[in-house]
Amino acid sequence: MDLTGKTAIITAGASGIGRVTAERFTELGASVCLCDVADGALADVEKALPDALVLKADVSNSGDVANLYDAFSARFGRLDILVNNAGISGPTKHVEDVTDEEWDETMAVNVTGQFYMVRKAVPLFRQAGGGCIVNLSSVAGRVGMPMRAPYSTSKYAVRGLTDVLAVELGEINVRVNAILPGLVDGPRGQRVMSEQAAARGMSLEEFMPFFLHNISMHAMVSMREIADMAAFLASDMGRHISGQSISVCGNFETYRGPKFAT
Repeated sequence: MDLTGKTAIITAGASGIGRVTAERFTELGASVCLCDVADGALADVEKALPDALVLKADVSNSGDVANLYDAFSARFGRLDILVNNAGISGPTKHVEDVTDEEWDETMAVNVTGQFYMVRKAVPLFRQAGGGCIVNLSSVAGRVGMPMRAPYSTSKYAVRGLTDVLAVELGEINVRVNAILPGLVDGPRGQRVMSEQAAARGMSLEEFMPFFLHNISMHAMVSMREIADMAAFLASDMGRHISGQSISVCGNFETYRGPKFAT
């Protein structure tokens, strides 16, 4: 894989999957612009990736997104890759307990944020004669997950957006795909699993063996695996891959409740 000479925007790129993706793209020769909302993480990644353009931006705010693209265009001028990684996990609650604010916030970041980023990217892709969009969905956007209604719904919506964009933008040589991570061994995955465990009165260590029965390979996936898939799709190796929702999950069969011993 080679991204030499390509420019990329990665949202929520200061930590987690976004940071690992920014590091991987940099290793492969890309020039990277990343944004995030966490000041501490932004300061840390700016030291780690001194050649990257590091910006504070909330993707659910169209004004922030416009400012991000202004700064990006002033620095690079050309866009080749957009990785819509920004997302929040939302609440872990039964659907009747989810508040208006929790629902709206999850949709705003996970779906509307991707729309705002794509809307500003398309004119740059037209100028460049093509490009690549990688949207982060989730296995929760392929099979429903109990107690995760806002998140799962938002990730189904990301797949729908991906399908529409792939058809609409194919004629201008823009490829659009979604990555569906499974249970990721990172800060968010650990937090969500801890919440699931707590909801059942269990420790994380007690809970995990029961949860992993849903995964054929009985394992979590690494953030680097997600970054590698994004890099593959963005590289010339993926030049005719578009409109696909690709799971990196160890074959996550279902989001049934964990099977507990009786």
